[in-house]
Amino acid sequence: MSDLSTFPITRKWPARHPERIQLYSLPTPNGVKISIMLEETGLPYEPHLVSFDSNDQTSPEFLSLNPNNKIPAILDPDGPGGKPLPLFESGAILLYLADKSGKFIPADLAGRYETIQWLMFQMGGIGPMFGQLGFFNKFAGKDYEDKRPRDRYVAESKRLLAVLNQRLAERSWIMGDAYTIADIATFPWVRNLIGFYEAGDLVGIADFPHVTRALNAFIARPAVIAGLTIPKRS
Repeated sequence: MSDLSTFPITRKWPARHPERIQLYSLPTPNGVKISIMLEETGLPYEPHLVSFDSNDQTSPEFLSLNPNNKIPAILDPDGPGGKPLPLFESGAILLYLADKSGKFIPADLAGRYETIQWLMFQMGGIGPMFGQLGFFNKFAGKDYEDKRPRDRYVAESKRLLAVLNQRLAERSWIMGDAYTIADIATFPWVRNLIGFYEAGDLVGIADFPHVTRALNAFIARPAVIAGLTIPKRS
């Protein structure tokens, strides 16, 4: 078994089970992508809460694993070649865990790259746009008298939802009948948009019935129910 004590992050978050994947996260849309994936795959893991309230993400220990000071990040004691692998960026982690487990990504190359394509759609579009809309609708941005910035993100979020709705019109999931990392990446953000960000009416979510149908199927999955609350907030 690899010695994780050589990684500075374990000084702040000691590994009680160093043989397991160490998850450093917070139950945000990006964070729960990984806890859900770990629950879905059954890979053994140990979660650690990275508290934004105490700026854990800017601590030297966390920065030693992710210099970009964002959650989530993992440390796999049994990485490629049996060596520990530290990894950040939720999309990269999803791909790694899919390959490690052999689950939630097609085995054929064409299907694999199509799945990655939709993963990038979430990473480059849905996440950033929904996050900006959330800022302007719920947080400090809501007090701006000029509503043009908010409306810009409303329009782009509607466009992205329309793309996703069209994709799901004749499919159970983004890739068809098979549930993949593209779904695990995307639906936590849709859930957050209409739930925590309270922007469902603003984007006209009722106009995207295939999105809401798939979202309801997603949040009913036992692994999703569990993953949405991991790590538990203190």
